[in-house]
Amino acid sequence: MKEYLDAAIEIARKAGAVLREGFDRPKKISYKGEVDLVTESDQRSEQLVVALLRDRFPDHGIVAEEGGGAAAAAKYCWHVDPLDGTTNFAHGYPCFAVSIGLADDGVPIAGAVFNPVSNELFAAARGEGAYRNDERIHVSQVEKLATSLVATGFPTHQRKKSSNINYYWQFTLRSHGVRRDGAAALDLCSVACGRFDAFWEFGLKSWDTTAGIVLVEEAGGRITDLAGRPYRLGGPSILASNEHIHPEMLQVAASLEDAANDT
Repeated sequence: MKEYLDAAIEIARKAGAVLREGFDRPKKISYKGEVDLVTESDQRSEQLVVALLRDRFPDHGIVAEEGGGAAAAAKYCWHVDPLDGTTNFAHGYPCFAVSIGLADDGVPIAGAVFNPVSNELFAAARGEGAYRNDERIHVSQVEKLATSLVATGFPTHQRKKSSNINYYWQFTLRSHGVRRDGAAALDLCSVACGRFDAFWEFGLKSWDTTAGIVLVEEAGGRITDLAGRPYRLGGPSILASNEHIHPEMLQVAASLEDAANDT
């Protein structure tokens, strides 16, 4: 396991250097749809990560956001977001990261998330704890949703079809507040280190969550979908929390689902 985690950390730092360099320069932006951004730095970061992973682990599969990997039918598969928070990056907002996670037959087992602006490196391996810059981290001990700070995200496409605005409203009423930073991997890291007490979102991809799942669980947190079922990579919804407020959040989600079914 150490070999995998060390590789994820080293490669995340190298890709982060690519992003940090690009962040200080004029951005070359293109689109994967009407509003879904991709920058030259996304592509350069992904090319670097994929090349290094292929060199070290030629028998492993790789799933990368910009399509640079090859999801081979392998026991081990890397899930790579070369620039989590592309819209933030493109607008000069310093909330973005490289996320590199490893799954064993679909179960996340190791990962690293690196924000090159804050120079924060989050890393975890199954059974070995979660760390920020080599210091052990833990989820918060907040026991009630009413005194919690939670986070979410919204899709860049089909926004009118997203029901998340209803969840955003209800959780805002029931908590100290809801933050929307636009970088799911970092949101999961914030749950792991206790900055956020919970995070939920719809429609995330495997590269958004693989590393973050290991971090949250190794930091003592809990992850399910919004129906309380075990979360599967690429599933329709995710809920990560410090465990204490998980039942309350599931109750709110269930009431919203019931209300939607009644209309």
